[in-house]
Amino acid sequence: MQAVINDPRLVPIRKKVEAGGRLSFDDGVALYRTVDILALGYLANLVRERLHGDTTYFNVNRHINPTDVCVASCRLCAFGKRVRDPKAYTMSLEEVWHRAGEGWSEAVTEFHIVGGLHPELTLDWYCEMLRGLKQRFPQVHLKAFTMVEIAYLAHRAKISARETLERLRDAGMDSLPGGGAEIFNERVRRIICDHKIDGDEWIETARIAHQLGLHSNCTMLYGHIENEEDRVDHLVRLRQLQDETHGFVTFIPLAFHPDNTPLQHIPKTTGFDDIKNIAVARLMLDNIPHIKAYWVMMTPRIAQIALRFGADDIDGTIVEERIYHDAGATTVQGLRRAELLQLIRKAGRQPVERDTRYRPVERTESTFTVLV
Repeated sequence: MQAVINDPRLVPIRKKVEAGGRLSFDDGVALYRTVDILALGYLANLVRERLHGDTTYFNVNRHINPTDVCVASCRLCAFGKRVRDPKAYTMSLEEVWHRAGEGWSEAVTEFHIVGGLHPELTLDWYCEMLRGLKQRFPQVHLKAFTMVEIAYLAHRAKISARETLERLRDAGMDSLPGGGAEIFNERVRRIICDHKIDGDEWIETARIAHQLGLHSNCTMLYGHIENEEDRVDHLVRLRQLQDETHGFVTFIPLAFHPDNTPLQHIPKTTGFDDIKNIAVARLMLDNIPHIKAYWVMMTPRIAQIALRFGADDIDGTIVEERIYHDAGATTVQGLRRAELLQLIRKAGRQPVERDTRYRPVERTESTFTVLV
Protein backbone atom coordinates (compact mmCIF):
# COMPACT_ATOMS: atom_id res chain seq x y z
CA MET A 1 0.00 0.00 0.00
CA GLN A 2 1.38 3.39 -0.99
CA ALA A 3 1.47 6.27 1.47
CA VAL A 4 -0.23 9.54 0.64
CA ILE A 5 2.43 12.11 -0.33
CA ASN A 6 1.41 15.53 0.94
CA ASP A 7 4.64 17.32 0.02
CA PRO A 8 4.90 17.73 -3.79
CA ARG A 9 8.71 17.81 -3.52
CA LEU A 10 8.61 14.15 -2.51
CA VAL A 11 6.69 12.93 -5.58
CA PRO A 12 9.71 12.75 -7.96
CA ILE A 13 11.80 11.37 -5.10
CA ARG A 14 9.28 8.57 -4.58
CA LYS A 15 9.60 7.62 -8.25
CA LYS A 16 13.39 7.41 -7.91
CA VAL A 17 13.17 5.36 -4.72
CA GLU A 18 10.65 2.93 -6.17
CA ALA A 19 12.84 2.50 -9.24
CA GLY A 20 15.96 1.93 -7.13
CA GLY A 21 17.61 5.12 -8.39
CA ARG A 22 20.20 7.28 -6.65
CA LEU A 23 19.03 10.49 -4.98
CA SER A 24 20.78 13.79 -5.70
CA PHE A 25 22.10 16.46 -3.35
CA ASP A 26 18.95 18.53 -3.97
CA ASP A 27 16.80 15.49 -3.21
CA GLY A 28 18.57 15.18 0.14
CA VAL A 29 17.89 18.81 1.00
CA ALA A 30 14.21 18.34 0.10
CA LEU A 31 14.02 15.30 2.37
CA TYR A 32 15.45 17.25 5.29
CA ARG A 33 13.11 20.19 4.71
CA THR A 34 9.89 18.22 4.43
CA VAL A 35 7.51 18.00 7.38
CA ASP A 36 5.70 15.05 5.78
CA ILE A 37 7.35 12.63 8.18
CA LEU A 38 5.01 9.73 7.41
CA ALA A 39 5.77 9.88 3.69
CA LEU A 40 9.48 10.12 4.50
CA GLY A 41 9.19 7.07 6.74
CA TYR A 42 7.27 5.17 4.07
CA LEU A 43 10.03 5.78 1.51
CA ALA A 44 12.83 4.88 3.91
CA ASN A 45 11.01 1.74 4.98
CA LEU A 46 10.68 0.68 1.34
CA VAL A 47 14.47 0.69 1.03
CA ARG A 48 14.98 -0.87 4.45
CA GLU A 49 12.67 -3.80 3.72
CA ARG A 50 14.06 -4.19 0.22
CA LEU A 51 17.49 -4.74 1.80
CA HIS A 52 16.69 -6.50 5.07
CA GLY A 53 13.01 -7.44 5.23
CA ASP A 54 11.87 -7.59 8.86
CA THR A 55 15.31 -8.42 10.22
CA THR A 56 16.74 -6.15 12.92
CA TYR A 57 20.30 -6.77 14.02
CA PHE A 58 21.85 -6.41 17.46
CA ASN A 59 24.99 -7.66 19.16
CA VAL A 60 26.31 -8.40 22.62
CA ASN A 61 29.11 -5.88 22.95
CA ARG A 62 31.09 -3.98 25.51
CA HIS A 63 32.24 -0.35 25.39
CA ILE A 64 35.69 0.38 26.80
CA ASN A 65 36.93 3.97 27.13
CA PRO A 66 40.56 3.70 28.34
CA THR A 67 40.91 7.41 29.14
CA ASP A 68 38.95 10.65 29.10
CA VAL A 69 42.09 12.79 29.01
CA CYS A 70 42.10 14.74 25.75
CA VAL A 71 44.13 17.59 24.28
CA ALA A 72 41.44 18.63 21.81
CA SER A 73 38.97 20.70 23.91
CA CYS A 74 36.17 20.41 21.34
CA ARG A 75 33.14 22.57 22.11
CA LEU A 76 30.82 19.67 21.34
CA CYS A 77 32.33 17.36 23.96
CA ALA A 78 31.51 16.78 27.63
CA PHE A 79 33.74 13.71 27.89
CA GLY A 80 37.29 14.95 27.38
CA LYS A 81 39.28 16.40 30.30
CA ARG A 82 42.71 17.90 30.82
CA VAL A 83 45.48 15.83 32.40
CA ARG A 84 45.38 17.82 35.65
CA ASP A 85 41.61 17.72 36.01
CA PRO A 86 40.94 15.90 39.31
CA LYS A 87 38.01 14.10 37.67
CA ALA A 88 40.08 12.79 34.74
CA TYR A 89 40.99 9.12 34.55
CA THR A 90 43.41 6.92 32.63
CA MET A 91 43.29 3.15 32.97
CA SER A 92 46.41 1.06 33.23
CA LEU A 93 46.78 -1.83 30.81
CA GLU A 94 45.79 -4.21 33.59
CA GLU A 95 42.66 -2.13 34.29
CA VAL A 96 41.65 -2.22 30.61
CA TRP A 97 42.06 -5.99 30.49
CA HIS A 98 40.19 -6.42 33.78
CA ARG A 99 37.35 -4.13 32.66
CA ALA A 100 37.03 -6.12 29.45
CA GLY A 101 36.53 -9.30 31.44
CA GLU A 102 33.75 -7.98 33.67
CA GLY A 103 30.38 -9.46 32.80
CA TRP A 104 32.09 -12.04 30.63
CA SER A 105 29.34 -14.61 31.19
CA GLU A 106 27.28 -12.84 28.51
CA ALA A 107 29.75 -14.06 25.89
CA VAL A 108 30.57 -10.67 24.41
CA THR A 109 31.38 -10.79 20.68
CA GLU A 110 32.81 -7.25 20.35
CA PHE A 111 34.81 -4.67 22.28
CA HIS A 112 34.12 -1.11 21.13
CA ILE A 113 37.18 0.92 22.18
CA VAL A 114 37.49 4.72 21.92
CA GLY A 115 38.88 7.42 24.20
CA GLY A 116 40.47 10.83 24.42
CA LEU A 117 43.59 12.10 22.66
CA HIS A 118 45.97 11.48 25.55
CA PRO A 119 49.24 13.47 25.44
CA GLU A 120 51.28 10.67 27.02
CA LEU A 121 49.83 7.31 25.92
CA THR A 122 51.87 6.09 22.97
CA LEU A 123 51.13 3.99 19.91
CA ASP A 124 53.15 1.21 21.54
CA TRP A 125 50.88 1.39 24.62
CA TYR A 126 47.77 0.97 22.49
CA CYS A 127 49.35 -1.88 20.54
CA GLU A 128 50.15 -3.62 23.82
CA MET A 129 46.56 -3.06 24.96
CA LEU A 130 45.25 -4.72 21.80
CA ARG A 131 47.67 -7.64 22.04
CA GLY A 132 46.65 -8.20 25.66
CA LEU A 133 42.97 -8.21 24.76
CA LYS A 134 43.52 -10.66 21.92
CA GLN A 135 45.51 -12.98 24.16
CA ARG A 136 42.79 -12.96 26.82
CA PHE A 137 39.74 -12.88 24.56
CA PRO A 138 40.78 -14.37 21.20
CA GLN A 139 37.21 -14.77 19.90
CA VAL A 140 36.24 -11.15 20.49
CA HIS A 141 36.31 -8.65 17.62
CA LEU A 142 38.25 -5.48 18.50
CA LYS A 143 36.52 -2.46 16.99
CA ALA A 144 38.82 0.33 18.05
CA PHE A 145 39.80 3.97 17.54
CA THR A 146 38.21 6.78 15.58
CA MET A 147 39.89 8.26 12.52
CA VAL A 148 40.75 11.21 14.78
CA GLU A 149 42.60 8.95 17.20
CA ILE A 150 44.45 7.27 14.34
CA ALA A 151 45.62 10.62 12.95
CA TYR A 152 46.69 11.80 16.42
CA LEU A 153 48.69 8.63 17.13
CA ALA A 154 50.36 8.95 13.73
CA HIS A 155 51.28 12.58 14.45
CA ARG A 156 52.73 11.74 17.86
CA ALA A 157 54.70 8.78 16.52
CA LYS A 158 55.86 10.85 13.51
CA ILE A 159 54.80 8.15 11.07
CA SER A 160 52.10 7.95 8.41
CA ALA A 161 48.48 7.08 9.06
CA ARG A 162 49.03 3.98 6.92
CA GLU A 163 51.88 2.72 9.07
CA THR A 164 49.90 3.52 12.23
CA LEU A 165 46.94 1.51 10.98
CA GLU A 166 49.20 -1.36 9.93
CA ARG A 167 50.77 -1.53 13.39
CA LEU A 168 47.41 -1.45 15.15
CA ARG A 169 46.00 -4.05 12.75
CA ASP A 170 48.96 -6.33 13.35
CA ALA A 171 48.48 -5.91 17.12
CA GLY A 172 44.87 -7.09 16.91
CA MET A 173 42.61 -4.26 15.76
CA ASP A 174 39.90 -5.79 13.57
CA SER A 175 37.89 -2.74 12.45
CA LEU A 176 37.15 0.91 13.31
CA PRO A 177 33.96 2.36 14.84
CA GLY A 178 33.76 5.44 12.60
CA GLY A 179 33.34 8.20 15.16
CA GLY A 180 34.83 11.69 15.06
CA ALA A 181 33.38 12.55 11.66
CA GLU A 182 30.99 15.09 13.23
CA ILE A 183 30.13 17.32 10.19
CA PHE A 184 32.64 17.62 7.37
CA ASN A 185 31.84 21.26 6.52
CA GLU A 186 34.83 23.39 7.53
CA ARG A 187 32.75 26.40 8.66
CA VAL A 188 30.97 24.20 11.17
CA ARG A 189 34.08 22.27 12.11
CA ARG A 190 36.02 25.41 13.02
CA ILE A 191 33.39 26.19 15.64
CA ILE A 192 32.56 22.80 17.14
CA CYS A 193 35.84 20.83 16.84
CA ASP A 194 38.64 23.03 15.53
CA HIS A 195 41.35 20.94 17.24
CA LYS A 196 40.43 17.81 15.28
CA ILE A 197 41.51 16.71 11.83
CA ASP A 198 39.44 18.26 9.05
CA GLY A 199 36.85 16.47 6.97
CA ASP A 200 39.24 15.65 4.13
CA GLU A 201 41.71 14.08 6.58
CA TRP A 202 38.92 11.99 8.13
CA ILE A 203 37.94 10.73 4.69
CA GLU A 204 41.56 10.00 3.74
CA THR A 205 42.19 8.07 6.98
CA ALA A 206 39.08 5.99 6.33
CA ARG A 207 40.21 5.41 2.75
CA ILE A 208 43.58 4.08 3.92
CA ALA A 209 41.94 1.83 6.52
CA HIS A 210 39.66 0.36 3.88
CA GLN A 211 42.60 -0.17 1.51
CA LEU A 212 44.32 -2.16 4.27
CA GLY A 213 41.30 -4.43 4.63
CA LEU A 214 40.00 -2.75 7.78
CA HIS A 215 36.27 -2.11 7.53
CA SER A 216 34.70 0.69 9.52
CA ASN A 217 31.43 2.31 10.39
CA CYS A 218 30.75 5.98 9.71
CA THR A 219 28.88 8.65 11.63
CA MET A 220 27.39 12.12 11.47
CA LEU A 221 26.74 14.41 14.45
CA TYR A 222 23.56 16.44 13.94
CA GLY A 223 21.52 18.91 15.95
CA HIS A 224 24.08 21.65 16.70
CA ILE A 225 24.93 24.54 14.33
CA GLU A 226 24.82 22.68 11.01
CA ASN A 227 22.14 23.25 8.38
CA GLU A 228 20.41 20.89 5.94
CA GLU A 229 23.00 21.44 3.22
CA ASP A 230 25.83 20.59 5.62
CA ARG A 231 24.15 17.30 6.49
CA VAL A 232 23.55 16.34 2.87
CA ASP A 233 27.12 17.27 1.91
CA HIS A 234 28.33 14.97 4.69
CA LEU A 235 26.20 12.06 3.50
CA VAL A 236 27.20 12.53 -0.14
CA ARG A 237 30.91 12.54 0.75
CA LEU A 238 30.49 9.30 2.69
CA ARG A 239 28.61 7.83 -0.26
CA GLN A 240 31.37 8.85 -2.67
CA LEU A 241 34.05 7.15 -0.57
CA GLN A 242 31.88 4.03 -0.29
CA ASP A 243 31.60 3.93 -4.08
CA GLU A 244 35.40 3.83 -4.15
CA THR A 245 36.32 1.50 -1.26
CA HIS A 246 33.16 -0.40 -0.19
CA GLY A 247 34.65 -0.28 3.31
CA PHE A 248 31.78 1.19 5.33
CA VAL A 249 29.53 -1.35 7.02
CA THR A 250 27.10 0.76 9.03
CA PHE A 251 26.11 4.42 9.21
CA ILE A 252 25.19 5.81 12.63
CA PRO A 253 23.53 9.23 12.92
CA LEU A 254 24.44 10.69 16.31
CA ALA A 255 22.28 13.32 18.00
CA PHE A 256 24.21 16.15 19.67
CA HIS A 257 23.77 16.16 23.45
CA PRO A 258 24.53 19.74 24.60
CA ASP A 259 24.48 19.28 28.39
CA ASN A 260 27.82 19.98 30.10
CA THR A 261 29.38 21.30 26.89
CA PRO A 262 30.22 24.91 25.88
CA LEU A 263 27.25 24.62 23.47
CA GLN A 264 24.71 23.78 26.16
CA HIS A 265 22.50 26.71 25.07
CA ILE A 266 21.55 24.73 21.95
CA PRO A 267 18.19 22.90 22.30
CA LYS A 268 18.27 19.12 22.34
CA THR A 269 17.08 17.22 19.31
CA THR A 270 13.52 15.92 19.25
CA GLY A 271 12.28 12.46 18.38
CA PHE A 272 11.10 13.99 15.09
CA ASP A 273 14.70 15.06 14.33
CA ASP A 274 16.05 11.65 15.24
CA ILE A 275 13.78 9.56 13.05
CA LYS A 276 14.13 12.05 10.18
CA ASN A 277 17.91 11.65 10.23
CA ILE A 278 17.55 7.87 10.19
CA ALA A 279 15.16 8.05 7.24
CA VAL A 280 17.20 10.50 5.16
CA ALA A 281 20.34 8.47 5.75
CA ARG A 282 18.67 5.27 4.55
CA LEU A 283 17.47 7.02 1.39
CA MET A 284 20.72 8.84 0.57
CA LEU A 285 23.25 6.13 1.49
CA ASP A 286 22.19 3.58 -1.07
CA ASN A 287 25.56 1.81 -0.98
CA ILE A 288 26.03 1.44 2.81
CA PRO A 289 24.36 -1.78 3.93
CA HIS A 290 23.19 -0.90 7.43
CA ILE A 291 21.69 2.08 9.28
CA LYS A 292 21.90 1.99 13.06
CA ALA A 293 19.43 3.47 15.54
CA TYR A 294 21.79 3.99 18.47
CA TRP A 295 19.41 3.46 21.37
CA VAL A 296 21.78 5.02 23.94
CA MET A 297 21.42 8.43 22.33
CA MET A 298 17.84 8.38 21.02
CA THR A 299 16.24 6.30 23.82
CA PRO A 300 14.94 2.75 23.33
CA ARG A 301 11.44 4.02 22.43
CA ILE A 302 12.61 6.29 19.60
CA ALA A 303 14.94 3.53 18.41
CA GLN A 304 11.90 1.25 18.12
CA ILE A 305 10.13 3.80 15.93
CA ALA A 306 13.31 4.20 13.86
CA LEU A 307 13.04 0.53 12.90
CA ARG A 308 10.05 1.62 10.74
CA PHE A 309 11.93 4.65 9.38
CA GLY A 310 14.93 2.97 7.77
CA ALA A 311 17.02 1.53 10.60
CA ASP A 312 17.86 -2.18 10.59
CA ASP A 313 20.27 -2.22 13.54
CA ILE A 314 19.79 -1.16 17.16
CA ASP A 315 23.37 -1.60 18.45
CA GLY A 316 24.09 -3.85 21.41
CA THR A 317 24.10 -4.49 25.12
CA ILE A 318 26.98 -2.01 25.70
CA VAL A 319 27.09 -2.57 29.53
CA GLU A 320 28.69 0.82 30.28
CA GLU A 321 28.75 3.93 28.10
CA ARG A 322 30.51 7.12 29.24
CA ILE A 323 30.82 9.57 26.36
CA TYR A 324 27.15 10.47 25.81
CA HIS A 325 26.16 10.05 29.43
CA ASP A 326 28.75 12.68 30.35
CA ALA A 327 26.90 14.93 27.88
CA GLY A 328 23.55 14.41 29.58
CA ALA A 329 22.17 11.19 28.12
CA THR A 330 19.56 9.87 30.55
CA THR A 331 19.16 6.37 29.12
CA VAL A 332 20.41 3.37 31.05
CA GLN A 333 24.06 2.53 30.35
CA GLY A 334 23.34 -1.01 29.23
CA LEU A 335 20.58 -3.41 28.22
CA ARG A 336 20.64 -7.13 28.62
CA ARG A 337 20.24 -9.39 25.61
CA ALA A 338 16.69 -10.38 26.61
CA GLU A 339 15.69 -6.70 26.82
CA LEU A 340 16.98 -6.03 23.31
CA LEU A 341 15.08 -9.03 21.99
CA GLN A 342 11.87 -7.73 23.55
CA LEU A 343 12.50 -4.21 22.27
CA ILE A 344 12.85 -5.42 18.69
CA ARG A 345 9.91 -7.83 18.78
CA LYS A 346 7.58 -5.20 20.22
CA ALA A 347 8.45 -3.03 17.21
CA GLY A 348 7.16 -5.83 14.98
CA ARG A 349 10.60 -6.81 13.74
CA GLN A 350 12.55 -10.06 13.83
CA PRO A 351 15.72 -9.90 15.97
CA VAL A 352 18.92 -11.46 14.70
CA GLU A 353 21.99 -11.47 16.89
CA ARG A 354 25.10 -10.71 14.84
CA ASP A 355 28.82 -10.35 15.16
CA THR A 356 30.60 -7.18 14.00
CA ARG A 357 30.65 -8.45 10.40
CA TYR A 358 26.88 -9.06 10.50
CA ARG A 359 27.21 -12.81 10.52
CA PRO A 360 24.39 -14.45 12.54
CA VAL A 361 25.38 -15.71 15.97
CA GLU A 362 23.99 -18.90 17.47
CA ARG A 363 24.00 -18.66 21.24
CA THR A 364 23.84 -21.06 24.13
CA GLU A 365 23.75 -20.06 27.80
CA SER A 366 27.16 -18.36 27.94
CA THR A 367 28.92 -19.06 24.65
CA PHE A 368 28.38 -18.20 21.00
CA THR A 369 29.09 -19.66 17.58
CA VAL A 370 29.34 -17.53 14.45
CA LEU A 371 27.30 -19.03 11.62
CA VAL A 372 29.51 -18.56 8.56
